[in-house]
Amino acid sequence: LRSWDYGNLRIDTFVAPMSVLTNALGLLLAVTIAGTGHGVEAVVVAFTYYSSATRIMFEFNQIYRRLESSMTEAAQFTALLLTPATVLDPRSPEPAPARAADVRFEKVTFAHAGSGPLFEGLDLDVPHGAKIGLVGRSGGGKTTLTRLLLRMTDIDAGRILIGGQDISRLRQRDLRGLMAYVPQDPAMFHRTLRENIAFARPEASDAEVRRAAEAAHVTEFADALPDGLDTMVGERGVKLSGGQRQRVALARAILRDAPILLLDEATSALDSESEILVQEALWGLMEGRTALVVAHRLSTVAHMDRLVVIDHGRIVEQGTHQELLACDGAYAKLWQHQSGGFFDDSAAHSPDLR
Repeated sequence: LRSWDYGNLRIDTFVAPMSVLTNALGLLLAVTIAGTGHGVEAVVVAFTYYSSATRIMFEFNQIYRRLESSMTEAAQFTALLLTPATVLDPRSPEPAPARAADVRFEKVTFAHAGSGPLFEGLDLDVPHGAKIGLVGRSGGGKTTLTRLLLRMTDIDAGRILIGGQDISRLRQRDLRGLMAYVPQDPAMFHRTLRENIAFARPEASDAEVRRAAEAAHVTEFADALPDGLDTMVGERGVKLSGGQRQRVALARAILRDAPILLLDEATSALDSESEILVQEALWGLMEGRTALVVAHRLSTVAHMDRLVVIDHGRIVEQGTHQELLACDGAYAKLWQHQSGGFFDDSAAHSPDLR
């Protein structure tokens, strides 16, 4: 399958013109027969046979196209399965740390394949129970930090510690069991809403799933559906809007009840009214947990314990919302751009945003 080269086997490039040529020849033959004085029956029979031949060639072309597509997809999937894993569990893994866990990036260096270093000697300390907002321009490395913490890819140098333990010394399953991750575009399975939420903790009871759905305001739209939480969401959640998918992902995070919470633009697809409701649930979820929240909408993270401004892989500013505004630096400019000069600082402290 890996050697399958569909570019050299495009039979349809030959069959399609032949179908047109066959039709043309059939029409020409029918006209010729008619011109030589034969009856209408002979003309109809000749054209019918040629039409049948054309139809057979067309059907063969369609079958070949489907076969070609299936073989190509199978070849790509086989190549993916044969690609060696780059992130491996240690041979002698250490036990996972207790629930009380701080996060620390020590002299972290990382570069995407084929590009220069994104992080060089990055240091970031997130105490246990702290709520940290990661902000800055797109492409600065905010999402990459969360992926490195999840160990979706390994760092080039330095260490990432959770509870004082190097995450490279933990099994991937144990590491990710410490975290609840809500990405901007969460993955959905072609199953029911209930099953998509329970994916975070398969052994959870129906009552626990229901409570998580209520806390994330999933039931607001699910209860209006004929089958409620037993409604199928379609392939990749195609039957749900972007905001509804994010609510389901938040319900997963609530159900998972992990000590570390990672939110990557987790409310970006919600309207303002829904975001206020969901943020109330999030603040309750963050209580007593270590939280790293990536957000471009600064009002989402204005109440965090500390904001970390990342630009081109470097931490350029740190502090609370008010402290960073007083510095009149990169964060203050981002805030000014988003507020458009129409909102004062007190907007960030509106109770509606909590």
